[in-house]
Amino acid sequence: MMRRAATLAALLLITTLGACASQPLPLAGGDPPGFFLGLFHGWSCTVALWIGLFTGDRIYAFPNAGWWYDFGFVSGVWTWGLLLINAASERR
Repeated sequence: MMRRAATLAALLLITTLGACASQPLPLAGGDPPGFFLGLFHGWSCTVALWIGLFTGDRIYAFPNAGWWYDFGFVSGVWTWGLLLINAASERR
């Protein structure tokens, strides 16, 4: 029980600290990334995560175009998830 409480407290602390993180200000002019760039970033997020561990590159585009970019990003990530679930079910 204590281990579970400690884990929940750690997750709460990490979430709270993550919510306080600030983003750099966007540059004037230029087009922010939209749906299709979000979709591509969702597809490439696994590779980008590993590269980001060693180079400091960001996995999430900034400044994104809001909801449409988020929708494209999540759609790309879900594509990977569905492919993995499909591959796992075919093995059975």
